[in-house]
Amino acid sequence: MSLCADCFKGVRHEGTPSGKTERINDVDCYVATPEGDYAKDTVILFLTDAFGVPLPNNLLLADDFANNGFKTVVPDFFADPAPANCFEPGQTFDFGAWLGRNSPAVTEPKVRKVLAALKEGGVTKIAAVGYCYGARLGFNLAFDNEITVLATSHPSLLKFPTDIETLKAKSSVPVLINSCTVDQMFPHEAQETTDSILGEGQYAPGYKRTYWEGCTHGFAVRGDLSDPKVKAGKEGAFKETVEWFKKHL
Repeated sequence: MSLCADCFKGVRHEGTPSGKTERINDVDCYVATPEGDYAKDTVILFLTDAFGVPLPNNLLLADDFANNGFKTVVPDFFADPAPANCFEPGQTFDFGAWLGRNSPAVTEPKVRKVLAALKEGGVTKIAAVGYCYGARLGFNLAFDNEITVLATSHPSLLKFPTDIETLKAKSSVPVLINSCTVDQMFPHEAQETTDSILGEGQYAPGYKRTYWEGCTHGFAVRGDLSDPKVKAGKEGAFKETVEWFKKHL
């Protein structure tokens, strides 16, 4: 594995996160809560990319889900999130070593602890949203039908066609995938394979893949917003995710 509607309220690109940190079943979590009344039996489980909770973009997205009426919980599941500057020139970040310390075998148990605590607290509808690395964990939860609905953007660490076939065979969870033009983790071949297995009504719970022209891997969280296509992709993927959740929760 490697990493390289009218009721919709838009996604922000800058600002100060407004949620708070809570300890849930011994796991630190960032929690964004809607203002006013909201469905107390419903939570979005936000599964981050490799940059985790320290990346403000992730927390702002969680706040935006809360602004659309969903309490959102972001587990801090990495042993050490990837540094925000690891892709900058001159950096020698070793993703292989990092993934060894932060494999799904390490991170997924923390997510499941949070999930168990939410259910014990009365939550009956859980929408998981997974970005990049987080999509791998979201698929694992969908395999076990531990969540109600799943949305992912530029998923990583998936095996094709094995994971898609497993989803089709085992899961009753509706799945949305926001894809893009340039993505080594979910390239066009994988996109077409996924469509061939799940598309055209073959996956009864529900499947949709969006495609954002001109965008690259990471666009839904860390895209260059000076590029109009990337800005449209980030905002569009968020809108599609909110609408997918409203449809299936």
